[in-house]
Amino acid sequence: MEKQKKIALINDLTGFGRCSTAVMAPIVSAMKIQAVAVPTAILSAHTQFPTYYFDDYTDRMKEYIQTYKDLKLDFDAISTGFLGSEQQVDIVLDFIRHFKTDRNFVIVDPVMGDYGKLYRTYTKEMCDKMKELVHYADIITPNTTEAAILLDRDPASAPQNETEAQEWLHALHSRYGAQVVLTGLDYEPGKVGSGCLSADGGTISLHERIAQYYPGTGDLFAAVVLGALLNSRALADACALAGEFVKDCIAYTAAQHTDPMHGVQFEKLLPRLFSCHENRTEV
Repeated sequence: MEKQKKIALINDLTGFGRCSTAVMAPIVSAMKIQAVAVPTAILSAHTQFPTYYFDDYTDRMKEYIQTYKDLKLDFDAISTGFLGSEQQVDIVLDFIRHFKTDRNFVIVDPVMGDYGKLYRTYTKEMCDKMKELVHYADIITPNTTEAAILLDRDPASAPQNETEAQEWLHALHSRYGAQVVLTGLDYEPGKVGSGCLSADGGTISLHERIAQYYPGTGDLFAAVVLGALLNSRALADACALAGEFVKDCIAYTAAQHTDPMHGVQFEKLLPRLFSCHENRTEV
């Protein structure tokens, strides 16, 4: 019997609003992967709501992780998301050094900003610390704002055509040595998508833009990519699958006319991921 794969999800745990681990765990589970949570913070709702409870988990992360060390767990992948402090980055670096092997991979979402601006909690020192973490990644998934920061460029800059997108992908790979998934490419009117650079080369995947913002779509995209990779899909194929799935989730949710802050209604579309191990790109 084939051993079930498992992934460490290092991210915050948010109760309401469909983001972070609350989105990623059911996605990878649907793709036949066991999700093992490593919380960086616990929130009752995401921070774009007018009120929420927030519990910084930094002081308890080492003790929490020690259990996994004592149990001698092994992971097929390690995924990192939002990290709130330099201390948390150091804890994650220790986690990677302990659990990384030549049989698994590390995927880092270098969460630092979006729409051309840094998040309020991110200082230059925190960005420098994130760059240190990125050097440990096998795959990185920045948006264009984060990619610009990683490349010491203006955060408000972004690729303006496919040639520039390819240059950004290669610049990131050259600097950090990782495979790259660059999200938020929107240089073509009415379309948005991602680019990826792997050993097989660089590809761009764009799809129709749906004019509605929902929180958590980046987590949704990253989770599908993770699940697809652990089901032996190539990186370009995984990105195409994730892009189409997120687009369809957004379209379905927009048709329900729900509050955008509640996130995308991905739950009813989960069955589309049950056969992700099959060699096809559509969902």
